[in-house]
Amino acid sequence: MNSLALNTRDRSTAIGVGLVIVVGLVLLLSRLFTPLDSLTRGWLVAFAMWSSIPIGSVLLLAIHRLTGGTWGFAMAPVLRPAAALMPLVAIAFLPIVLALPAVYPWAADPASTNADVVRLYLNTPFFVTRAAVALIGWSFLGIVLATGRGGQLVAALGLAFHGLIISLVAVDWYLSVDAGYTSTAFAAMISIQQILAALAFVAVIGAPALDGKAAGDLGGLMIASLLGVVYIEFMTFLIAWYGDLPDKASWYVDRSTTGWVVVLVIAVVLGALIPFGILLVRAARCSRFGVRIAGGLVLIGSALHFAWLLVPSFDSEAGPIIVACLALCVLTIVALIIGSDLAPAPRQRETSHAG
Repeated sequence: MNSLALNTRDRSTAIGVGLVIVVGLVLLLSRLFTPLDSLTRGWLVAFAMWSSIPIGSVLLLAIHRLTGGTWGFAMAPVLRPAAALMPLVAIAFLPIVLALPAVYPWAADPASTNADVVRLYLNTPFFVTRAAVALIGWSFLGIVLATGRGGQLVAALGLAFHGLIISLVAVDWYLSVDAGYTSTAFAAMISIQQILAALAFVAVIGAPALDGKAAGDLGGLMIASLLGVVYIEFMTFLIAWYGDLPDKASWYVDRSTTGWVVVLVIAVVLGALIPFGILLVRAARCSRFGVRIAGGLVLIGSALHFAWLLVPSFDSEAGPIIVACLALCVLTIVALIIGSDLAPAPRQRETSHAG
């Protein structure tokens, strides 16, 4: 029986890896007909959306290892396979590393950015080093926590590591596509967005296994995360508007065209207001159907939010959007194929750690 399960898992992993290889070949062939800029930029947008779930799952597992609670046991069958996908996240980042000048202005033309910033921070060797440290560290934490190993010290150190590294790579990966704009709250917003995406994923995938109390706990955590993302995003805009600084104003001007305003409004309504209203109703918050609907809407809103953050920084938008949609579909299919057969650790082991 164990041999059969192992063979099934190996088959699923082989199918997932095979899909990644096929996609890589398709990207290479597409390079003959599509500009490299559109391919890599679209891949970055898809990566930002998709990687939030594994990274957020690692954070939630670490938080539960420190705090305990039944919510973590109920969500573990979804969080653990998602966290175990962190090595795949590291692999998925390679196309971006291999084509930095196609995405980042400071890599294509260092003269376009402040010379001291390029010399001391935004340059290819330092960028790759920070990315490697982040992805290796998250992969280690993902595997350790997904297999039920590591005590509270590992979880605490992991959360401290995340707090430090996300403040660097959130700026590197996403904010530096427009190196003229800075925001001290951006990394915190991305981190909460990752937690929110992981919770929404649990709501959609794990809803049938959630009883009333577990669903209520999940709904409560989603409410807190939603409020965090909306609050930080709104206050960042308010401070930028009040300060009336040219670099910040131009960043928002790029995102204030009719099309992107519509995208933002849809993201706020579908991804924040409606789920928040659903989760405020206790009966809906404690029902599997209620949290599943709210989780699905949050995932849609999160994807639109990342598109609003990243795509307007590109001079050409249609190509990256198309590539991002296709890449996100492929990454999601690969993740579900591989993650569905990753068995969670025994409940007894988890209980012993919690105690």
